[in-house]
Amino acid sequence: MLPTDLTVAAVVEQDGKYLIVEERSSGTLVVTQPGGHIETGESPEEACTREVMEETGCEIAINSLLGVYLWIHPQSRQQFLRIVYVADLLQEDVKKKLDDCIHAVHWYHRADIEHHVRKLRTPIVMRCIDDYIAGKRQPESILAGAMPIQHRVADVLANASLV
Repeated sequence: MLPTDLTVAAVVEQDGKYLIVEERSSGTLVVTQPGGHIETGESPEEACTREVMEETGCEIAINSLLGVYLWIHPQSRQQFLRIVYVADLLQEDVKKKLDDCIHAVHWYHRADIEHHVRKLRTPIVMRCIDDYIAGKRQPESILAGAMPIQHRVADVLANASLV
């Protein structure tokens, strides 16, 4: 079995629009929430804040855990475990140099994201927006005891929502 790919992401909403990145992945442009991998010594929250800044130039403040999502690629069977936070926008630096893989940063309404459904990096993207709109939040305690999280993936998987 392939190892689980552990990532973090943020749902950032401003006036009914969501912060979205268009990035190059395996040679294809995909649409997703800003996020990425947790580096050694980082908490998931720190990784999320850093990744959003690197990919969008936006400074955020995390205010809650939206959820933990598991998606299994239908062809490769690779597992993707994503910890997703709800965050508030503090400021946006539109002149900041972004990660090389980032093609564009967008603020999209839900309908705009749905229009790009074929370009979504994974189905987790739309599920997170819908869970956010529905007011779903998870207690931070579901991650308690799972630190360092990179070594406790099985514990986090036990609390994940299958997408």
